[in-house]
Amino acid sequence: MEAGTQKAGSSELAESRFHRGTNQSGMRDHNERIVLSLVREHGALAKSDIARMTSLSLQTVSVIMRELEEAGLLTRQEPVRGRIGQPSIPMALNPEGAYFLGLKIGRRSADLVLIDFLGNVRAMLHKSYRYPAPGEAIRFALDGIASVRATLSPAANRRIAGLGIAMPFELWNWADAAGAPPDVLDEWRHRSIQADLQSNCDFPVYLENDATAACGAELVFGQFSGVRDFVYFYIGAFAGGGIVLNGRLFGGQTGNAGALGSMPVPGPDGRPTQLIDVASIAMLEKALKARGIHAAHLWTSPEAWGDLGEDVEIWINQAADALAYAIVSSCAVIDFEAAVIDGWMPTDVRARLVGAVREALGRIDVEGLRTPHVREGTVGIHARALGGASLPLSARFLLLADSSKESNTVKSGDLHSR
Repeated sequence: MEAGTQKAGSSELAESRFHRGTNQSGMRDHNERIVLSLVREHGALAKSDIARMTSLSLQTVSVIMRELEEAGLLTRQEPVRGRIGQPSIPMALNPEGAYFLGLKIGRRSADLVLIDFLGNVRAMLHKSYRYPAPGEAIRFALDGIASVRATLSPAANRRIAGLGIAMPFELWNWADAAGAPPDVLDEWRHRSIQADLQSNCDFPVYLENDATAACGAELVFGQFSGVRDFVYFYIGAFAGGGIVLNGRLFGGQTGNAGALGSMPVPGPDGRPTQLIDVASIAMLEKALKARGIHAAHLWTSPEAWGDLGEDVEIWINQAADALAYAIVSSCAVIDFEAAVIDGWMPTDVRARLVGAVREALGRIDVEGLRTPHVREGTVGIHARALGGASLPLSARFLLLADSSKESNTVKSGDLHSR
């Protein structure tokens, strides 16, 4: 009887700890996030590894890791035997420890994704449209969430830690560029999709600019590490971006930091314009339509555009020139280590665009500046949806939140050897 009572109490404790999401303020929550962030970054780690990487005592780390294991967030791996003493037991993130939903509302399409604690995609839904109408977008989200949740067990459903929405801010200002009736997009001015969805969800709902969210996906799920300061460009229907400083997503006071689409650059005619008016895929679509070429597959088949002839080459070269100037301008303000370029495009087009940007940088006078390494993004076409899903993951479990919005600022030493 006593053993059964103890087991039930442990289960209730784990459930309680998960639902509070390790998002309480205070030193314990701070240290839990350190542990989870280190294990996410480095893979399975033993308590001795984490104690060595931080200023935490071995006893403190042992307590934290045991509690995270009871909460179902960490799982034991095979013991590693050394030459002396007891074998160490690495702990890894439990894929089933938590689930996260991400919703992307774009100018031409919407996506809903479900990921597990490791970032593996468990479900993905897609919808194309001519322009984003609020009612249609909300119906897609609610129907999609219900459909995805129906595939999960009751226990897994209870471990959905949140929904993150990635969408352009002030969408009503893009009626002309999106080709939408002004009154339709103006509906976005008078309603909050975050509030609409929160009223129908039993978990927290987060909202972020779509390009900033894509930047967050590269930070959390990207396949390169060690770069702690980078400027990020996502080339979708419109160009946008984000900023990572000291290994953390930076949104600024209004969440609009890294609004790189609005950055002034020289246009193809040499006159000043904005990056969004040159590097956006909407510009390629416009050029194709002017020659009578069907362009819908730019949005419905981002994995393969087929042969678009000289139009895509012209667009790549013009976009590369504009992106190069945007990178140089960004680095005049912050000494970025890298510039990352990703987008809603086939991987071969992305590679050609990045190569063209590197060449364009060589034609710009950068005296007095250190130009960053320009590299391809590693998340790909679904970066915005995955970025949406990364919002609750970062907010509830990691040390990747925007430091400008947190009262409990974390120093870089918290995550690295001292």
